[in-house]
Amino acid sequence: MAIAKAERLMNLALCLLGTRRPLSKRELRQSIEAYLEAGSDDSFNRMFERDKDDLRELGLVIETVENLDGEVGYMARRDSNRLPPITLDAEEAAALGLAAKVWQQARLAGAASGALQKLRAAGLPEDVDPYGAHGALEPRIPVHEAAFEPLMLACRDRRPVVFEYRKATAARPEPRTVEPWALECWRGHWYLAGWDRDRGAERVFRLSRITGKVRTRSGAFTAEVPDVVTVRETVASWAGETADRSALIRLRSGAGYPLRAKATSVRELGNGWDELEIPYGHGLDAWLVEFGPDVVVLDPAELRADVVDRLRAVAKG
Repeated sequence: MAIAKAERLMNLALCLLGTRRPLSKRELRQSIEAYLEAGSDDSFNRMFERDKDDLRELGLVIETVENLDGEVGYMARRDSNRLPPITLDAEEAAALGLAAKVWQQARLAGAASGALQKLRAAGLPEDVDPYGAHGALEPRIPVHEAAFEPLMLACRDRRPVVFEYRKATAARPEPRTVEPWALECWRGHWYLAGWDRDRGAERVFRLSRITGKVRTRSGAFTAEVPDVVTVRETVASWAGETADRSALIRLRSGAGYPLRAKATSVRELGNGWDELEIPYGHGLDAWLVEFGPDVVVLDPAELRADVVDRLRAVAKG
């Protein structure tokens, strides 16, 4: 059956590429033997629509044209389906290969794999290993949040979204209307940067705190979208990557290795506890809460108060 479908797709592609005028469904059915053998018009229509979608997924640009009589025809112009030679050096091929492997856990895995296959067909040398010298690397970006895919599409299509969001200090989620700019991954967590219409300001939202479905809304953006570098800086600052002071914490021995990696100094206190000095920036309180009873904030007082507030909110459910 796989061979029969491949032959059918090839015949359809040749018909669409070889014609000088749009061909109707009726003409295509008469030209391709597999379509003539279809049991009914409905069966043929379903088969043709699937084949057309498959060819487009493979990269064939199929035009739909309506003639003066209102009949719809199809064709694939050669100039629209001709790519310039693709030349990639070993480093560029490796970068593309690694990028494809990154998305193995997301629904983008199929698209990434298909993109590499298209590059092979377009001229990427077979002897160039996309993973090559980087074969020991196994990049992963885990995507477990259900909100990731609809937000990714909304960022791409520049469409406003509505979702329920629960702040770390809030017991219940609140509705947010956001113009999504970009998704960024920091410390293993996904963040959405965008314009919060209700608050009239840019905001960063952690995807794990989005509850329910993400719903898109019609209409254009009302705020200017910054460049990608500015968005990354915003997420970095919001996620606590930008620090302008230090905090002193007590950490249980053998726990909190990410905190230890950030520490500028570590002192053993005994009785199973260590004292760490770590960079303090926006978002540190939310990060410290994740370590639960293994962390006690000593200084500054406002950070300790923020962590306590967050823990109380979590305890309330």
